Amino acid sequence: MARASGVKPWRIKVREHRERLRQQGLRPIQFWAPDLRSHAFRSEAHRQSAAIAASRRAREEQTVITIG
Repeated sequence: MARASGVKPWRIKVREHRERLRQQGLRPIQFWAPDLRSHAFRSEAHRQSAAIAASRRAREEQTVITIG
């Protein structure tokens, strides 16, 4: 497959972009977050919210959560 003249491959563009970011004093990092779409996450979130709702101090606890 022929490439149009002057068009850089995506790997080179990404490499150059990352190099510019490093020159600005930034560095790449990776972090993992919970998958909010997973059944396990939804089940645990529901369990925790039901426990708070059933608490004798539910109103107070919800105020703290809402106001933060």
